[in-house]
Amino acid sequence: MDRMRRLRMNGILRDMVRENHVRVDELIYPVFVAEGENICRPVESMPGICQYSLDRLPEELDRTVDAGVRAVLLFGIPAHKDETGSAAYDGNGIIPQAVRMIRERYEDLLVMADVCLCEYTSHGHCGLVREGEILNDETLPLLAAAAVAYARAGADVIAPSDMMDGRVAAIRTALDREGFIHTPILSYAAKFASGYYGPFRDAAQSAPGFGDRRTYQMDPANGREALREVEQDLAEGADMIIAKPALAYLDVMREIVNHYNVPVVAYNVSGEYAMVKAAAANGWIDERRIVMENLLGFKRAGARMIITYHALEAAAWLQEERR
Repeated sequence: MDRMRRLRMNGILRDMVRENHVRVDELIYPVFVAEGENICRPVESMPGICQYSLDRLPEELDRTVDAGVRAVLLFGIPAHKDETGSAAYDGNGIIPQAVRMIRERYEDLLVMADVCLCEYTSHGHCGLVREGEILNDETLPLLAAAAVAYARAGADVIAPSDMMDGRVAAIRTALDREGFIHTPILSYAAKFASGYYGPFRDAAQSAPGFGDRRTYQMDPANGREALREVEQDLAEGADMIIAKPALAYLDVMREIVNHYNVPVVAYNVSGEYAMVKAAAANGWIDERRIVMENLLGFKRAGARMIITYHALEAAAWLQEERR
């Protein structure tokens, strides 16, 4: 008789035959950087997550490095917003300032810079707006300018999340033209118009002032369309692909992995984080067990890396398991 449990009866043996593992050096920690001074502003809908001003940012980065997490994804919160999101592509804006500071103080930390206009526009949309329409082509030069500003400041990876058609090509062309031919693009290619982003909009102060983002982010009902988005972004020069959100779209992630031989990154988004935190705070779940099970699920679906707000906690738990 074939007894599958034979390989489950001993903890060491279970570890040895385990198909997937979560490693600390695969975790990417999102960090929110705000203009101003002495800011450590908790995000109410995301317990444990704060906005940091530049002078307080080292507190969080020190914790990140001490945890063994080697990569951060930066989101900027400017003091000034306007219709064109000009602070997003200001060479002395909050993200270039943060990148330069990190480069000076944390030489072993990989810096990924999110590229989008939503945190910087007065209307909260990811592109320029005219008469209620989010303009695609007119937005591309601004995204490219932001990417160049971040690369010039020292960002290791450029991560466009705006979902404008053709933005990867525009960014790749601009980076190459300015001499940043070795700067990779991590594209949010499979980004769905999801209800899971609510807490992030609190953290990044980026809720749309009118309407929603369904005209440019993907319909949650469409899985095959995600493959078209990925194929287009790869053809335009993307080096890595994000699947976002992660939990409700594991099937999409697996399809991308099956079709394309490129690194796929799972984004364990704010709503997924907030739900776990809320359930754990009420004593309904074992937080550590659920978080690690979720992260393993992303790896099982084929993710090479995971962007997660749980990164520092997960890193600590993984270190404990190794002792």
